[in-house]
Amino acid sequence: MMKRAYIVCCLLALSLAGCENDIYRSSIPDVSVHLELNLVSQYPLFANSYNEYIIFSEPRYAVDRVGFGGVIVYTTLEGKYVAFDLACPVEAKRDVRVEPDDAGVLTCAVCGERYDITFGLGYPMEGISKEPLKRYVTSLYGNTLIVSLK
Repeated sequence: MMKRAYIVCCLLALSLAGCENDIYRSSIPDVSVHLELNLVSQYPLFANSYNEYIIFSEPRYAVDRVGFGGVIVYTTLEGKYVAFDLACPVEAKRDVRVEPDDAGVLTCAVCGERYDITFGLGYPMEGISKEPLKRYVTSLYGNTLIVSLK
């Protein structure tokens, strides 16, 4: 019985130690993000759309927080709302931002990496970056879309 308990404890310790490396750490620092978008009065054309985006590089109101390099809020091809920091993870500088095109791809003019956001993942396409774009949490409460860090 004692041997079995020892084995179980060892396996548990190994499994917990293995999880330590699975934690995603972005090269983009955690900076406060808070946006509230009224999809009826402020952004009626953005509601129920596909492959559309809104960029927030500066706060609109005193309570707004736009992350490290600004925020892009995007409607995926599935109609879901997602948000990413505009700072390129390769460069990791506030002023080096990815630029969107009409196909759901964001490109960094400095390093040349392209990121696909069409399905809400922000994965690199060229292999230059080892990480996706920093993603923010989006929550829909009635007609208000809230973007936050966590």
